[in-house]
Amino acid sequence: MKQLQRVDIDEFKAHFHGQLVLPDHADYHEVRQIWNAMIDRQPSLIARCSTPQDIVQAVNFARDQDQLVSVRGGGHNIAGNAICDGGMMIDLSLMKSVEIDTENRRATVEPGCTLAEFDGPALAHGLATPLGINSTTGVAGLTLGGGFGWLSRKLGMTVDNLTAADVVLADGREVRASETENADLFWGLRGGGGNFGVVTRFEFQLHPVGPELLSGMFVFPFDQAKSVITQFARFTETAPEELSVWMVTRKAPPLPFLPENVHGEQVVVLPLCYLGDPAVGEELISPIRKFATPLGEHIGVMPFAAWQQAFDPLLTPGSRNYWKSHNFDQLSEGAIDALIEYAGTMPSPHCEIFIAAIGGQTNRIAPEAMAYSSRDAKYVLNVHGRWESAADDERCIAWAQEFFAKTKPFAGNGAYINFLTEDETDRIASAYGSTYNRLVEIKKKYDPSNLFRMNHNIKPA
Repeated sequence: MKQLQRVDIDEFKAHFHGQLVLPDHADYHEVRQIWNAMIDRQPSLIARCSTPQDIVQAVNFARDQDQLVSVRGGGHNIAGNAICDGGMMIDLSLMKSVEIDTENRRATVEPGCTLAEFDGPALAHGLATPLGINSTTGVAGLTLGGGFGWLSRKLGMTVDNLTAADVVLADGREVRASETENADLFWGLRGGGGNFGVVTRFEFQLHPVGPELLSGMFVFPFDQAKSVITQFARFTETAPEELSVWMVTRKAPPLPFLPENVHGEQVVVLPLCYLGDPAVGEELISPIRKFATPLGEHIGVMPFAAWQQAFDPLLTPGSRNYWKSHNFDQLSEGAIDALIEYAGTMPSPHCEIFIAAIGGQTNRIAPEAMAYSSRDAKYVLNVHGRWESAADDERCIAWAQEFFAKTKPFAGNGAYINFLTEDETDRIASAYGSTYNRLVEIKKKYDPSNLFRMNHNIKPA
């Protein structure tokens, strides 16, 4: 990587219409912060873009000056690849335009948008596309890694609903990618991460949703975990696709519907969302109340946009985070026993173990139809290590890694790329499975010098 000279920076600044933030800028340390506080890097310059042309200029400068380049959308990704040391961060977080075409049920979304900033305008028209579950997550990173959420069992992955993307390539060209234009690039963008260029605009298919849906959660005592999680596993195997029920085990936050003596105690939470008539949904979820005696429940019809923000207080920025993840085609007794064992030894009150039940429409797409290939995954497990102090790093990381190893014999194939941490480069090829070799060829074509390598990198050679 070339050492930047001030004259080069000044020349770039003179022609760059966005905001250039250098280490001596008053806002530098604020702008460089990302969600995961474990990642603390200092780029030589941050190019805050406002238009696609700003992105073109930033890419050209980074390439011509032989700079390590990272690309930030929402800055939420666990691996922290949004920021680099010593190089150039292309910051897209100011690009937040959302346009809703109600007639054609299409949304065009700029890469700085968060889920809340997309959900709000779309749901105002009773429309949505499958996204994640934390409203501060960036749309760009979520989409490029696959994307799933409460609507996915019925409507598919986020990438299944991407219809086109405008992209700045490593050579500075602006191209459109869709099924009919640069189709190989479009194939790679749908799950291949930020390996092939900088997306300046996403186009999504929208679906009629709500805007109010039956949603909420049941909270069960941890001493009934084996019964509850086993019944959860069997229930979700046959639940209709309109119903999503997930599992979280953690220390109970001070939720108002829980008795005070439960606050801070280990619990099993079954959050849910039903995409349909609430009365039908109520009948469908009634068996869950018999899994054990609930400590409390909060179920009702609420705006889906509000439900998408329900877990935000548990995922605020500024904490230290380390995740490990597996895909499962079923939840065996061995996997459940390991989960309960490690849930009982969580090293921080902020840690949790989370299982998303997906399947349904996410399983109907052929594995080779796009870069995201984990089409046999019916459950995605995330071991969510989260804590406050660097002094606890070793202990908390070890807990997550040990649980990951204990459950590996029961896991399925592939991995959800958005949940991989920065130290899991050895899992990239296996995460993509059957699509990896084709991704390498697309990388050779669109980014042969590997300019875009601050990601779960697919090397062009």
